[in-house]
Amino acid sequence: MHGRQQGRGRRANYVMTLVNDSAEFYKWSLTIAGENLFTHLLLGSRAAGYSYLCQPVNYSNDVNEVRIASALWWYYISKGVEFLDTVFFIMRKKFNQVSFLHVYHHSTMFILWWIGIKWVPGGQVAFFGATINSGIHVLMYGYYGLAAFGPKIQKYLWWKKYLTIIQMIQFHVTIGHAAHSLYTGCPFPAWMQWALIGYAVTFIILFANFYYQTYRRQPRLKSAKSAVNGVSNGTNKAPEVMENGKKQKKGKGKHD
Repeated sequence: MHGRQQGRGRRANYVMTLVNDSAEFYKWSLTIAGENLFTHLLLGSRAAGYSYLCQPVNYSNDVNEVRIASALWWYYISKGVEFLDTVFFIMRKKFNQVSFLHVYHHSTMFILWWIGIKWVPGGQVAFFGATINSGIHVLMYGYYGLAAFGPKIQKYLWWKKYLTIIQMIQFHVTIGHAAHSLYTGCPFPAWMQWALIGYAVTFIILFANFYYQTYRRQPRLKSAKSAVNGVSNGTNKAPEVMENGKKQKKGKGKHD
């Protein structure tokens, strides 16, 4: 019986090690993929002479437009691959990370980019949506790849909350860019501009809530809990006083 339990324990440890190693490989693969997509989209849009304020979709067989459309197709595929985030969270029993924001983000991005690839495979959505997002994902998956190396590396990763801030800035800029295009009458499809604005608003709300809960509310709750525990565990820091040559606890004399 004891030997069987040890065998099951070894198998469980082996499986978890395999899952962790696979997750690490996955994170670095997406980091490299994001860097490649960012490079191809940036260079392709520059070679095609894209305007950064208003760029209609060019459906021709121009070599640069084909390069951009191909990169966007791979970008769409990467959104499907990112469903593995959820798989690894579940396999590693990190169920708290399978939040509404997480599920909403990954599922809707995949749907939105299927629509984008089908009807607007280029234009300003290429350099302003996919290019910026690919660059941010290089930072994000690079961060998680480094964090997986353990405490020796994690102590240098103080900038996690700034990834959330950068993402929120991205959504605000997306709204401003789309609104400018609508205001100036840019011939990029208006329905896509409105869709991007509405979509970005939902992300601003969800990411702002995540930022508040993670980096504002939780630290305050932990601080308050530590203070309460300090008192209940007899570690009150109130100054001691002397009465009849003896120290009195909690800063009070017997007759106070």
